[in-house]
Amino acid sequence: MEPRIALTAVYLKGKDEYIGFVEEIPGVHSRGRTIEEARSNLVQLTEVVFDEERARSAELLAGKDVVRESFLVSFPVA
Repeated sequence: MEPRIALTAVYLKGKDEYIGFVEEIPGVHSRGRTIEEARSNLVQLTEVVFDEERARSAELLAGKDVVRESFLVSFPVA
């Protein structure tokens, strides 16, 4: 099973659409005609952002001796 992380999605209802963003990741936002569409778009975009960052890291670290470890971060939930 792949690691999972809990993030906070926020949705704003506009006149004709919903706009969603991830509180913990600057610049990750989506929109949709329904909240379900905005949610689906936001999840997909978040996955793409993580995939792109992993690919950049792999490229940067290729052939280098590195230490990789997992860590936990606590943060208040509003």
